[in-house]
Amino acid sequence: MRNLKRALVALFVLLLAAVVLFFVLENQQTVSLVMFGWTAPAVPVAVLVIAALVLGLAVGPLLGVYGLMRAKRKIRASVRQDALAGR
Repeated sequence: MRNLKRALVALFVLLLAAVVLFFVLENQQTVSLVMFGWTAPAVPVAVLVIAALVLGLAVGPLLGVYGLMRAKRKIRASVRQDALAGR
């Protein structure tokens, strides 16, 4: 059973790598990003898309952790306030 799981994971990783490679090879057109008057050097579309994906994958969990920490802080403050009020 363990070997089957490893084989399926390996197959999934290989399939994902093939899809990414296909995407990169199909999107070789160069584009130049212009934002607020600043012009980035011309790079292939695939580089920009993959960079945006990686940035989103990094920022999403960080925002989730921040939200959890903020919620815990609110709960602790509420518990302290209830304890001080004698409830």
